Amino acid sequence: MKFKKLGFTIFAIALVLIFCLMQTSCLNSFGGNPEGKRLERIKSSPEFKEDHFENEPFVEMLNGSGYFQVFKRQLFGSEQRVPDSQIPVLTPDPSLFQTPVRPGLRAIWFGHASVLIELDGVRIFTDPVFADKVSPFTSLGPDRFFSPPIPLALLPKIDAVVISHDHYDHLDMSTVQFLKEKGTKFFVPLGIGAHLEKWGVDESQIVELDWWEKGKVGEVEFVCTPAVHYSGRGLFNRKSTLWSSWSLIGPKNKVFVSGDTGYSPHFSEIGKRLGPFNLTAIKIGAYDWSWDGIHMNPEDAVRANSDVNGKTMLPVHWGTFNLAIHEWKEPIIRTLKAANESKANLVTPKPGQVVEIGLPFHSEPWWENLK
Repeated sequence: MKFKKLGFTIFAIALVLIFCLMQTSCLNSFGGNPEGKRLERIKSSPEFKEDHFENEPFVEMLNGSGYFQVFKRQLFGSEQRVPDSQIPVLTPDPSLFQTPVRPGLRAIWFGHASVLIELDGVRIFTDPVFADKVSPFTSLGPDRFFSPPIPLALLPKIDAVVISHDHYDHLDMSTVQFLKEKGTKFFVPLGIGAHLEKWGVDESQIVELDWWEKGKVGEVEFVCTPAVHYSGRGLFNRKSTLWSSWSLIGPKNKVFVSGDTGYSPHFSEIGKRLGPFNLTAIKIGAYDWSWDGIHMNPEDAVRANSDVNGKTMLPVHWGTFNLAIHEWKEPIIRTLKAANESKANLVTPKPGQVVEIGLPFHSEPWWENLK
C-alpha cells in the first residue's frame, strides 16, 4: 500500500509539472506565498501551529480511508455525478442593478458557493468563480454544468468580495483580476492576500483578517468567523493560508456564509455572538463519509443553519461542478428532506433567480425532472 501511495504521488507531481510546462498561466494561478510582514502576522495567529494553520481540535483529512481508495472510488464509482439534462438558468433583470443598492436584503445564487448579495446598501459577492474549470489549468479539471447567470463582463459594480479559502472552486484568479480593475474590495482570511497581490490587486483593496476580526464597507461589517477546513493551491503549501466563514452584519439585516467546513460547535458560537441571521448561505454538497470532518453532509448543514439562528437558508456548493463521490442532485434532495423534518425555512432558487428577503418566495423542486 505504501508503494501504491508513493507511485500515485509521483504520478500526480509529474502530471502537474507536464501541464505547467504546457500552460504557463497555471504558474500564476498557484498564487503567492506569505512572507515578510504578512508571514509574521500569520505566526501570531492562535490558529497557526508551528509552520501551518490547523483546526483546533485537530481534524483528520480522511476518516478510515486512504487517498488511493478515495481516488479509486472517484475514478470508478457509478454515481450520476453530472446532469444529463440542462440546468435551468435565469438571467436577472438588468434594471435591478441600474440604481444604487437600496436598504434591504436580496441574493442571487450564481452556482456553487458564488452568491451575489445586496445587503443594506452594499453589493457583496461570496467566493465568485466564473472560470469554466476549477483548476490551475485552462484545459484540465471539473467543468461547469452551466454558464453563470450574468457574464463576468456584464456584472454590476461589486463593492466587496468575501473569500472563504484559497481552493480553486472558491478563489478564481481570472475573476479576481477582473474585479480588481473595478475597485472591488477583497475581504480574505490571513495569508490569502499573498495570492491577490501576486495577481496585481492593490494593497489598499485587500482586507486580511483572522477569526473574529472585522472590517467595514458602508454600514456593513464583515466579520471573519471560524470554519473547519484546510487550504492550499499547490502541492507543497497545504494549510499555509487560513480558511473561514463570514458573518455580514448590516444595520437592519445579517447574512451568514458558511464557506467549506465540517460540522462543529463553531456554528453555535457564531450564532450566540452574532445571530440571528436573516439569511444563511450554507454548503450542502461535496461530502463523503471519508472526509466529513472537513465537509459536512446535508443533514448537518440544516443543523448548522439552526445553530447560527438562521431564519432563511440558501443551500450552496452543489449542482455546479463534479467535485465529490455522490450523485449531483443528492445534496439538495437530502437537504430538503432534513429541512422539512426540522421545519427550517429553505429557499431553493434556480441559478440566477432573485431571492428577496421579506417578500414571498416560491421554491420549486426544479431538479426533479433532470437526470
